[in-house]
Amino acid sequence: MIIKADKNAVRKKRHARVRSKLTGTTTRPRLNVYRSNQHIYAQVIDDTNSVTLVSASTLEKDYNSDSKSNVEAAKNIGELVAKRAIEKGVKSVVFDRGGYLYHGRIKALAEAAREAGLEF
Repeated sequence: MIIKADKNAVRKKRHARVRSKLTGTTTRPRLNVYRSNQHIYAQVIDDTNSVTLVSASTLEKDYNSDSKSNVEAAKNIGELVAKRAIEKGVKSVVFDRGGYLYHGRIKALAEAAREAGLEF
């Protein structure tokens, strides 16, 4: 009997493989992205000190948008996390797509963060 693999389990395996090669440093932290069916989350993480420097998500109280789970929301979060990171003095990051395909909401968030001034 063949059991179909859980999509999230396969994503986590892919993410672990990527994370073994990708690390955020103090000078160049990691921009991590997580997406659920309803929301999208982004964090800028310094892995050497195990500290989250900046975060943004569609769950925040000050996030004002009608749509939360689409490409437009991802663009807004990308701009927001980039703006907050630049305020903290972070200009260059390593992009961690979290095992997701670089497509749709993930791509929109990354491109919006680049346009807002982050380099990766």
